[in-house]
Amino acid sequence: MSESTKPHHPNPQGKGEKTHGSDFSYVGIDAILEQMRRKAMKQGFELNVMVVGQSGLGKSTLMNTLFKSKVSRKSVQPNPEERIPKTIEIKSISHDIEEKGVRMKLTVIDTPGFGDQINNENCWQPIMKFINDQYEAYLQEEIHINRKKRIPDSRVHCCIYFIPPTGHCLRPLDVEFMRRLSKVVNIVPVIAKADTLTLEERDDFKQTIREELRANGIDVYPQKEFDEDADDRMINDKIREMIPFAVVGSDQEYQVNGKRILGRKTKWGTIEVENIAHCEFAYLRDLLIRTHMQNIKDITGSIHYETYRVRRLNESNGHFSPHPVYLSKLKVNRQQNDVQDFNQNR
Repeated sequence: MSESTKPHHPNPQGKGEKTHGSDFSYVGIDAILEQMRRKAMKQGFELNVMVVGQSGLGKSTLMNTLFKSKVSRKSVQPNPEERIPKTIEIKSISHDIEEKGVRMKLTVIDTPGFGDQINNENCWQPIMKFINDQYEAYLQEEIHINRKKRIPDSRVHCCIYFIPPTGHCLRPLDVEFMRRLSKVVNIVPVIAKADTLTLEERDDFKQTIREELRANGIDVYPQKEFDEDADDRMINDKIREMIPFAVVGSDQEYQVNGKRILGRKTKWGTIEVENIAHCEFAYLRDLLIRTHMQNIKDITGSIHYETYRVRRLNESNGHFSPHPVYLSKLKVNRQQNDVQDFNQNR
């Protein structure tokens, strides 16, 4: 057969994949990583972050600094009679962020009014209810017979808790909030406006906080019991030794030694937000975005949400038992969805 009449066979090789024609033993299992990457790039990612702390600690500024964009609205000064909300208001703002072709839907959940009352007893309850409501919404979508191919995820993946830079110890409010909420959400505590403390005061305050967390049985992220192996434990132990992160936020740009930096100008000089010699913002950013984002989401789904789901289904079983036909249909529907997903991703 001449060259001009040979049949043409299209090459199914994906972009960026390597050929291994000379390797007789090559099967191609490693190609699954490229397939997963392409699928993830098409779908995009979701991250839901809650910020909790009393007014004036720079919550909005820190979130804007983390993502280098206006993802959280700064509070405007209200009228004097409206300055302190009578109840905690929970507000969510969502943004679509794209970087180097990677799309992410970021939702920032703010809790204005927290800790601003004279009597702050039980002020954690509306926040606990909100977190559980998101678990309930996800559960209701999940148990539908004809559920959506991709369930909208409004579950809170991480709660950044802002500790005032008193330099003394945790307040009873701080202890009570983190003790209760650490059981339902990943909590990352930070010392806000850490530039108000000297380096010695900052280190002493961090050590005091770590001791109080241990004394009160508060397990903040990354939780030791969820370390998957020795490598994880070694990495996470270093992070646990740094908790809480002493941070400074700023969305103001300055020129320092010919280089653009985010920072705060004082009469003593410029505090560089991303300089680890000045504050620990860079460590917080790396934890939340660059190294542990997927792990934070995994623990939300496989630990916190799963704990809620089991409890709710056990409560439901006390009142009614799902009909066997319903369970059979649910199982068949899930199998069909899995087959459809497999066929579409081939």
